[in-house]
Amino acid sequence: MGFCFSCAFRIKPFMLVKIIIVLFLLGIVGSLFSGLYFLLKDPSTSNNRRTVRALSIRVGLSIAFALFLVLSYFMGWIHPHGVGQ
Repeated sequence: MGFCFSCAFRIKPFMLVKIIIVLFLLGIVGSLFSGLYFLLKDPSTSNNRRTVRALSIRVGLSIAFALFLVLSYFMGWIHPHGVGQ
């Protein structure tokens, strides 16, 4: 009985969806905080390009996240449930 290397790192499809969701949320929060950092640290006389870029990335990630959730629902990868069900 040997060690199955490919079996050790096999990820179930439903777990992969959860990992993608967590990565989206971390990216959105990270972009939000980088926008806050650039807003506070950049001089007020500049035109705040880095702040606008960071917040634009956040909006783009949020839209992509919403589309991914809709796609995941229609593909049957995620299922809505009520509290206590």
